[in-house]
Amino acid sequence: MKFMLMVRATGDSESGALPDRRALEEMGKFNEEMVKAGVMLAGEGLQPSSKGARVRFSGGKRTVVDGPFAETKELIAGFWILQCRSKEEALEWAKRCPQPMPGDCELELRQIFSSEDFAYAGEDVVRKEEELRSQVEGKQGPK
Repeated sequence: MKFMLMVRATGDSESGALPDRRALEEMGKFNEEMVKAGVMLAGEGLQPSSKGARVRFSGGKRTVVDGPFAETKELIAGFWILQCRSKEEALEWAKRCPQPMPGDCELELRQIFSSEDFAYAGEDVVRKEEELRSQVEGKQGPK
């Protein structure tokens, strides 16, 4: 099962404040543990929403809205993609995470759909989804 573990943004992360050396070292150790355990598939920190944009869909129209976005509590400051046997295992990793932000902060865990979840749409849809996922995974690696 794949999960996305998200770090909720805070006023500090939205201001562009970067973590201190100690926080980076702690997070690096945590990431290394997850990699060695074969759990971490990806993980990144995100720039503040002031450097981002949203695309809104309404009918057939698309509108681009540039950041920053007001509701900090609804924003994501970083994420990991985890491969775990269960939600409980993913939560155990989440609880081991060093505090990702100064002050009060929050992690959110969400399971990622697998191609099998779309079986209702037909075997051809599932097969195409699996082919695309394989292509993407084949392109990943050290940069």
